[in-house]
Amino acid sequence: MGQTIQEMIESKAQAAKAAMRKLARTSSDVRNGALLAMADSILTFKDKIQEANQIDLEKGKKTKLAKPLMDRLVLSDQKITRMADNLRQVAALPDPIGEVIRMGERPNGLKIGTIRVPIGVIGVIYESRPDVTVEVSALCIKSGNGVILRGGSEAIHSNTALAKILGETAEREGIPDAIQFVDITDRQAVREMISMANLVDLIVPRGSQEFIRHIMKTSDIPVVGHADGICHVYVDEAADVDMAEKICLNAKTQYVAVCNAMETMLVHEKIAGKFIPSMCERFVTEGVELRGCGKTQRLCADVLPATEVDWRTEYLDKILSIRVVADFDEAVDHIETYGSHHSDAIVTQDYTAAQRFLKEVDSAAVYVNASTRFTDGYEFGLGAEVGISTQKLHCRGPMGLEGLTSYKYIIYGNGQVRT
Repeated sequence: MGQTIQEMIESKAQAAKAAMRKLARTSSDVRNGALLAMADSILTFKDKIQEANQIDLEKGKKTKLAKPLMDRLVLSDQKITRMADNLRQVAALPDPIGEVIRMGERPNGLKIGTIRVPIGVIGVIYESRPDVTVEVSALCIKSGNGVILRGGSEAIHSNTALAKILGETAEREGIPDAIQFVDITDRQAVREMISMANLVDLIVPRGSQEFIRHIMKTSDIPVVGHADGICHVYVDEAADVDMAEKICLNAKTQYVAVCNAMETMLVHEKIAGKFIPSMCERFVTEGVELRGCGKTQRLCADVLPATEVDWRTEYLDKILSIRVVADFDEAVDHIETYGSHHSDAIVTQDYTAAQRFLKEVDSAAVYVNASTRFTDGYEFGLGAEVGISTQKLHCRGPMGLEGLTSYKYIIYGNGQVRT
């Protein structure tokens, strides 16, 4: 008689927990060697990975999977090369395990400090992007954590192939069982995973706000959510127009199906007449559908009316909302009202406005004169990311190695007793 879903998830969680305890004792050289071998395996078995990916893509076409999800699903040669590079980048990072965060001596002679330790077993729930399988596995092995991966049904063949290659390579390099993959698409698997607080230490769901709120409400395990990216670029009255056009075009069109792409462009009214017509022309040339406020519509005939829903929408598509604002305060108020606290940027040559934006915009990543597209673990020098947290505890922004660690106090004495 076969295992029930509960028994299967419990077995994987137990294996990940046992592997985590061994992994935490494994040397940095062994863990790094495994990551480098995994990078080689990704390239060696590229054809096998792409064959599995093609099955998912064909299924996506038949089921009319949304274009943004299809874009994320594709494993091109470039994406596979980057996955291998992710593994190598993570291997090259300093080992976080055992890092002394601080150490001091008390008047009684006790030496008290804190050191970094793995969180334990990380459960990651995600959809569509098979490269998440690689990034999360790399970061968890480097940081000494076991991991249970549960990808979406639309990428089941791609993820299964990747997880098998990574797991077998890691085992060959002396790290067995640390990567556990849930190879069924039944939603009960998620329900079981988020209920095993005795075995799983952290849940990282990646998806819509609604999905993440559901996980937070129903899980007994701490949750770090990777939610919507309703990102803004505010073009200030003191913006360099050429720079602003370059940044806005990149933030919207370089890759539309990602959470760090611009969804709303805000423009100061003093520069709108000069900036919006030419900017809209460039967007239209790139095939972007424009939706805007009344002032924007009067400046550009190609703009459809924006609704309240548009300001709150993560399009993940070639659609952009545009609003003309009276001043800096109105721009920041709009971001606070409609944004998702992910990534927001200002384009300005005014130092005071730039510093105010950095201080007043309450987002995980706040930019001055740069595209929001850089909010990414790889681009931030973290090697990879488990997700991009829009929360404030215990980590925020791209979640790399540090976000996968906790700390413990260590105390050295020489016979002290409390009186």
